[in-house]
Amino acid sequence: MSDEGDGGLFGRRAIEHGNPSADETQRAFSVTEFTRRVKDALAQSIRPCWVRGEISNLRAQASGHVYFVLKDAGAQVAAVLFRGDAARQSVALRDGLQVLVFGQVSVYEARGQYQIIVRAVVEDGVGRLQREFEALKRRLADEGLFDNARKTSIPPMPATLGFVTSPTGAAVQDFIRILKRRGWRGRLVVLPAKVQGEGAAEEMAVMLRAAETLGIFDLLVIGRGGGSLEDLWAFNEETLVRAVAACRVPVISAVGHEIDFTLCDFAADLRAETPSGAAELISSQFVHCAERMTRAAEALGKLLGERIERARDQLDSLRAHLRLLSPSARIEQGHLRLDDMAGRLASAFQHATLLKRQQLTAARSTFAARSPETRVQMASQQLLGLWKRLQAASPGSVLNRGFVIMRDDEGRPLARRAEVKAGRPMVAEFADGEVRMSATEPELGR
Repeated sequence: MSDEGDGGLFGRRAIEHGNPSADETQRAFSVTEFTRRVKDALAQSIRPCWVRGEISNLRAQASGHVYFVLKDAGAQVAAVLFRGDAARQSVALRDGLQVLVFGQVSVYEARGQYQIIVRAVVEDGVGRLQREFEALKRRLADEGLFDNARKTSIPPMPATLGFVTSPTGAAVQDFIRILKRRGWRGRLVVLPAKVQGEGAAEEMAVMLRAAETLGIFDLLVIGRGGGSLEDLWAFNEETLVRAVAACRVPVISAVGHEIDFTLCDFAADLRAETPSGAAELISSQFVHCAERMTRAAEALGKLLGERIERARDQLDSLRAHLRLLSPSARIEQGHLRLDDMAGRLASAFQHATLLKRQQLTAARSTFAARSPETRVQMASQQLLGLWKRLQAASPGSVLNRGFVIMRDDEGRPLARRAEVKAGRPMVAEFADGEVRMSATEPELGR
């Protein structure tokens, strides 16, 4: 407040005197500071709210952010829907679409432009229901119906569970499937009721009161699958919201998808984002305990096995020691030594016999090498060889190979041509006989 007052005083002085003083110059804002103060002032004075208008200049960026202008007949304002919020919207945005947007005012400091940061978008056709939702929410909140102080804690491991929902819907099937998959061992009772349309809220409220009267349930779940605001409206009706808040049995509200909020969510003791999420939440402690029991059983089994193994080793050791001390063990040891000595004696005898047999074989070989019979055989072989060589070199052997021996009339061999004289008688000796002949003069000339 002092800055604003000083600023106003400085401004009046500047207008009156025409030029700012040195102090006024030092206290001047930069453009960034001024824009940031405007941004903070807008954020503090204008809380998040619903704004109605028509979409124009719609631009969806590759980053996933969506920019557009929200306008009516008298004004327009820039709006941005960031990627995470844009992915959760069920409305297909387009230019010319009449919508209700929920968001907060902000300033884009780089351009000094204010804009709405949009968190949710609904078509204007459901605006009446949204206004009714907000009005009833404020009224019930003012009554303290949504206060955390009046809510009870959820039992970690409920034995009997009641689910108020449509017995033919996909939500109950997903709910049961997840409980089975996670091995939950409690009892589930489906409390059938309409979850949409006229009379659905009253029917679910009656079922809640009936479940409370039975007194067998540790926990109740009320919910259904996702849908439009009209589809989920039964969970926003005052009759059902008050029944949920008044129920003495802990209640989990599991309606729609993650982005869907109903008044039953605020009145219940706990909100689950989806029916499947409620099933996981309910069974989480059971799964945790089951895992701990499994690990404990494994550890106990391992410890027991180790103890048994140690006891078995000790028992085997004691048995072995007892066997060593018993007379039968000593007798067995004597038998073993006797068998060992018998085996060693037999082995020594076999070795000695084999050695003597080898010596006898060597002596026989030496005697055979030195006996006269062997020497006679060797001499006979040598004589036979000499005889064969002599036979091969004999004249008869030469004649048998086709040669002829020429002799003179006295039987001397004619070894040179010069020894042949004309008219001299000769004898040609063949292998098969002799032929007498004489040489002539002309033949000698050749």
